[in-house]
Amino acid sequence: MPWNWTRVAGVCGALLLSGCATDAQTLLPHGDATMRDIWSQQTGGQPGLSSRALLEARQTLRRPLLADDVVVDQGAYTRSAQTEIYRQFKRLPNPDLVMYVFAHLAGSEPVPVPGYSTVFALHQRVHYALPGERVDDY
Repeated sequence: MPWNWTRVAGVCGALLLSGCATDAQTLLPHGDATMRDIWSQQTGGQPGLSSRALLEARQTLRRPLLADDVVVDQGAYTRSAQTEIYRQFKRLPNPDLVMYVFAHLAGSEPVPVPGYSTVFALHQRVHYALPGERVDDY
């Protein structure tokens, strides 16, 4: 007898339904221990005892804060986006150029334009130095 898609679907459905028929208590049995008992047992304590031994062990590892450890002025140690960008990526100099435009005629009908001066930057956009590049010599 050939295997057709209805028989394959029926076998797969039977397997899926048999998996759902298993009881949760059989798969995951619950013991008498509570989470507190499990926690104290895994951290080195015994079930039923308080966590005083664990707290005392933590207290021995802590040390008091000395006066030398306290920094009063923390402005130099504070990081912000602006200080990080300016500290790592310094701006390269972009000198201003002054250009004089002589008097001329402009447009389809020659209109006289008087001479004037204008200022523009040498580079079209701002350039930044890579971290570690020397910018003091500029």
